[in-house]
Amino acid sequence: MKISLITVVYNAQDTIASCIESVIGQNYPHIEYIIVDGGSTDNTLQIIDQYRHVISLIISEPDQGIYDAMNKGLKFATGQVVGTLNADDKLADSQVLSAIAQAFVSSNVDAVYGNLNFINQQGNITRKWVSGKCVINSFNWGFMPPHPTFYCRTALFKKMGFYSLEYGSAADYELMVRFMYLYKIDCYYLNKVLVHMLTGGVSNKSLKNRLKAWGFDLKAMRKNHIKFPLLTLLLKPLRKVYQFF
Repeated sequence: MKISLITVVYNAQDTIASCIESVIGQNYPHIEYIIVDGGSTDNTLQIIDQYRHVISLIISEPDQGIYDAMNKGLKFATGQVVGTLNADDKLADSQVLSAIAQAFVSSNVDAVYGNLNFINQQGNITRKWVSGKCVINSFNWGFMPPHPTFYCRTALFKKMGFYSLEYGSAADYELMVRFMYLYKIDCYYLNKVLVHMLTGGVSNKSLKNRLKAWGFDLKAMRKNHIKFPLLTLLLKPLRKVYQFF
């Protein structure tokens, strides 16, 4: 089974090397690694070029943001399974992709997701996102798996659609709600830390951004027929409290 992995990047010269090295350090041999750069103006492209021999495809051109770039990568993906890895993040250990592949093969599912640790600049763990198993009404109670751990059959995007830019920073949430809740694809929870994510995100940088993100969340919930969207909107951040303990 070939796994396509897409990294979207823009001006990430401080983190892109560790991201790439976490991919090429995997013990799983069947990897198609695609990097989509938004036209970086720092040293990002020069760093990427040092790894050109182990990268399947490099695209560098202006885009309309992270999810537009992900869609570009998806259209070039040829693996049976596809996932994404942000330029600021890295795979947790060298067995991540082999564990994901094994889960797909042994369980014969449409998607696999797992756990994620948030780390600070010093590499210390600040939060632990343990996803837990998704059941039929989980999304109505504010459930969301960490998107960087979400891998699915590549063919699903042609059937169910790509990332929708109209949901802004919640485009990843909307896609997972659509796939997992609305279309009820078969998923497998892999109880393993798959990604180390660097703390800090665009949607959390200010109160204005947070309110805007909530608006996108609510829009995604209503679009995909979440039963009680206002209640779910309240429960979604509350579920994150336990990640700090």
